[in-house]
Amino acid sequence: MTSHDRSPPALSDRLLSAVAAREGELIALTQQLIRIPTLNPPGRNYRDICTFLADRLAARGFTVELLRAEGTPGDSESFPRWNIVARREGVRRGDCVHFNSHHDVVEVGHGWTRDPFGGELDRRRIYGRGACDMKGGLAASIIAAEAFVDTCPDFAGAVEISATADEETGGYGGVAWLAKRGYFSQERVQHVIIPEPLNKDRICLGHRGVWWAEIETKGRIAHGSMPFLGDSAIRHMSAVLAEIETHLYPLLASKRTEMPVVPEGARQSTMNINSIHGGEAEQPEGFTGLPAPCVADRCRIIIDRRFLIEEGLSEVKGEVKGLLDRLKATRPNFDYEIRDLFEVLPSMTDEGAPVVRSVAAAVATVLGTHPEFVCSPGTYDQKHIDRIGRLKNCIAYGPGILDLAHQPDEWVGVDDMLDSARVMALTLADLLR
Repeated sequence: MTSHDRSPPALSDRLLSAVAAREGELIALTQQLIRIPTLNPPGRNYRDICTFLADRLAARGFTVELLRAEGTPGDSESFPRWNIVARREGVRRGDCVHFNSHHDVVEVGHGWTRDPFGGELDRRRIYGRGACDMKGGLAASIIAAEAFVDTCPDFAGAVEISATADEETGGYGGVAWLAKRGYFSQERVQHVIIPEPLNKDRICLGHRGVWWAEIETKGRIAHGSMPFLGDSAIRHMSAVLAEIETHLYPLLASKRTEMPVVPEGARQSTMNINSIHGGEAEQPEGFTGLPAPCVADRCRIIIDRRFLIEEGLSEVKGEVKGLLDRLKATRPNFDYEIRDLFEVLPSMTDEGAPVVRSVAAAVATVLGTHPEFVCSPGTYDQKHIDRIGRLKNCIAYGPGILDLAHQPDEWVGVDDMLDSARVMALTLADLLR
């Protein structure tokens, strides 16, 4: 057989080869992103990372917008909320596939054995805060998009890449702000992939709901030597906590969902007590005096209630309010206030949605296995794309192990990023050819 008799490589093979050829570039890009410490709070270096990405993507033919979410929570002249949206148009009409990643990372915390912002490569792992959650996914989506547009210059529709602010603190300065301005409208975007670290052989269809609230019990201040002359708000709060422990937690444990939530413990309803504050305020560090002898006249807790798609928000709130009202009816002098802080309904994309089918087929090609469909125990920016953009054709798929997120010595595997980039490139070819 002569060389003239050989058939040209199939498109899928050419795409896989194009991604593989960019391995060094993928590693370098991930390291560069990690080395920009986009800590949130307060929101450091957002403009720096957006400018870095803008320069790279503009040089590769993308039209780039740098967008500041002015007036959103946390936005200030010191810490402006910057986002980037980059778009590459095809040669003819078609759908748009959008890769959305958040560029912010959480605090470093303690326990690191490596430089949190060094981007160290060791035994095919890249270490650093945000490596897994989710700068590795951002880098993989960029490499996939670049490999696709270079291999398939005649593609239809458009490819978009965004890097957005504040996902770790609710996403209001990022995806929510963009969605309100039509960036995720069904007329502009038809398919969304969020490269969160859910494991490369999983497709995340959605997430549980969340309700954050503050509960405050009330008392009356008095001298600590004569507590009978006052009324301790802390004792009242202890009664609330006892009711939660005795009655509410068993009720939540009995509720199970048909959503494929991982890990297994999150298949039930859950509630976390985030914090408790009451009585005399903590003194500044270095204070060496003694506390004042006072009865606490206020006590507050923050609750974080995660609920299932089978539950209604009014039902979820009613369980807590009912508990508090029962105490008010039976406990002398008990009084309370409850204040809503944050709420998001559960979201779940249908397994038959186009983006789900395409990514699943690509996973089967790259990994030789059918992906597991899962839902996240916590929310991510799909919530805003769903509730504001009204776009249901949205999933999370990306490299990394979710359990490593927010941990010391966080890392992402090079091979996982390469495989995820291959899946993303094949998905683009399926949806935009």
